Parts: sequence; C-alpha cells; structure tokens
Amino acid sequence: MSDMSFEQMLEESLKTIKNGEVVEGTVISVKPDEIILNIGYKSDGIITRNEYTNENNVDLTTVVNLGDTMEAKVIKVSDSEGQVLLSYKRLAAEKGNKRLEEAFESGEVLKAQVSQVLSGGLSVVVDEARVFIPASLVSDSYEKDLSKYQDQEIEFVISEFNPRRRRIIGDRKQILMGRKAEMQKELFSHIQVGDVVEGTVKNVTDFGAFIDLGGADGLLHISEMSWNRIENPKKVFNVGDPVKVFIKAINENKIALSRKFADENPWTIAASKFAVGDVVTGKIARMTDFGAFVEIADGVDALLHVSQISRDHVEKPSDVLKNGQEIEAKIVEIRNEDHKISLSMRALQEPEEAAKDDADVADVDIEAVAAEESAE
Repeated sequence: MSDMSFEQMLEESLKTIKNGEVVEGTVISVKPDEIILNIGYKSDGIITRNEYTNENNVDLTTVVNLGDTMEAKVIKVSDSEGQVLLSYKRLAAEKGNKRLEEAFESGEVLKAQVSQVLSGGLSVVVDEARVFIPASLVSDSYEKDLSKYQDQEIEFVISEFNPRRRRIIGDRKQILMGRKAEMQKELFSHIQVGDVVEGTVKNVTDFGAFIDLGGADGLLHISEMSWNRIENPKKVFNVGDPVKVFIKAINENKIALSRKFADENPWTIAASKFAVGDVVTGKIARMTDFGAFVEIADGVDALLHVSQISRDHVEKPSDVLKNGQEIEAKIVEIRNEDHKISLSMRALQEPEEAAKDDADVADVDIEAVAAEESAE
C-alpha cells in the first residue's frame, strides 16, 4: 500500500507544466477583463485582457463562452494567488509570425484592417502579429495625411521579415504599382490619337492638369484646355472633377490631351463671319508692350499692334488703353491658317488720313509681330 496521501497522489496524477509551454484548457469562468481555464493542472490558468488581445477595452465575455476550448502559452507557472498566468495573444502572435513568414516567402497578398495610423506609416495586425507599413510604401503616390486609412481594410505583401529585430514590413505600394502597370498595358492596347475619352482630374498645376484615364495619366496642357485663353488652371479645374477630352498625341507612355474640339473652334466661325475691311467692336482682353489683344468674338482675340492704336506715337498700349475697355477698330488682315486677325484704330480716322494709315499698316512687319506674340 502506498504511503502517499490522497492529496499527494492527486498532485502526482496531474500533469506538470513549465514556462513557454503551450497548454490546452476549457473555459470555466469569463469576466470582462479575464478568462479562467481548467488546464488539468493543480491550479487554473488565467488570461488577462492584455494577454488576450492588443485591442483596448475589449469585453472578453463577448468573444469567449463558458465551455470553449482554448490554447494558450504559459508565461508564469504560478503567481502569488496560486494561478498559472497564460497568454493567448503571444501564442497567436507566434502563429501569426509563422503565417507572415510563409507569406513573405511565397509573395502572398495579405489583407488586414489598419489598427493604428502612426506618424511614419500604418500598423496592421495579422493573427496578433504586428506588421508595419512605412508611409513610403502605403501608396504609389505621396500622401501627406494617412488618417483616412484608420480602420480601413487594405491589401499588402510582406517585403521584409525579421521577427528577432521586430522588423516585419508590409508593402502596399508594390501591389498598386503592379495593378497600375496591368491597367496601363490594357489602356494603351486600345486607345489611339483622336479618341474621345473620359477621365478624372488627378492633379492641377500652373501649366496644366493631369487626368487619370484609368491606367495612365494624360497631360491636359493649359494651352489645350479651351479655345478661350485660360490664365490659371486652378480656377477652372478641381481634383476629382470628371472631364471629357480627346487624345492629341501618344509618345511611348506619355499621353497629351486636349479639350479644343474641332466643332467648337471659334476660328471656324470667325472665318465666315469676319472679312478684311470690317469694322468691329471688342474689349481689350490683355496687353503686352507690342500691342493689345482685343476679344471680337467668344474665343477670338485679334491683335491691335501698338503702331495701330493712334496717329500719335504710343510708347506702350497701357499708356492709352486699359483691360476691359471697349474699342472700335478695322480689320486689316486675316490669316485663318494661323488663327490671326490684325486690327487698326488708325484706319478709322478721317478719309484723307485713312489712305496714309492703310499704307502704314502695310508696312507693319507681320512676321515680326507674330514672333513677338508667340514669345508673349
């Protein structure tokens, strides 16, 4: 007969455990901040809220039920109250690390919710294992404010895996660039010069707007935005605006766009509406040192050279004219192929002086004026 007491025999029949061991138990009690497990040991195991998850203020009664079977990792064999301290999240993190290692080696695309937006990037959790996505790898374009990603589910790949140094790096940019390359290839396979397409304004600069065509961006230069003169693209377009354009040119992976549709060309109307000798009324649209541009029809600006403003010497147009001023002048030349009309106020003077003025008009070096206009 054994000399051991019942308590000793009971203790001998129970398994032994040690720190770091993985044990399985049954939930015998659950409170909002702790879970008690029967792990077949002389003491029950306890999992605190902090050792269950990295999430804050989780009510454990909403995620665990009495009778549930759970695995956990032993972090302390016996505390001061005679219980065994366990960790569910550490075991989950180890399994998560294994999952991430496999994804790193295979290049698998993972999906997880952003748990934290940090100053330098995003933090996501995969099976309790944290992955950091640097700001430079969040998108394929610079984003100053990452707050919009909070709680958003995103896709990424693991580009660096070194759990010992706590460096598990995610990369979302790689996925976006890969998909964009596929979309770009598809776009270029079917578009051609002259096609009318619809896009979305992606960015607006002083010289034009970049339009997202769904796979590639096209440049809508300020000179191609309208038949009318545009001073500042930012006053015409906003990021996100839908826009209809046509493809003016394709050069490798660069696309030039235009909104100057032929059927809206005001110079086509001007060719049939105006003739040399006509007297027209218009408003000064803008001035340069060599002359003033007068809007004589919507989208049609004619040049009033400084020499044709008055019989008297005029140093520069702004000395006698001002923007928005309405004037009357005579058309002295039309060059439809170049979209150029020349005006003269001098030619409207008294008949005996007009003949002399017409001769003076003929002496104006049109090519020189055109060069000045182009430079302007």
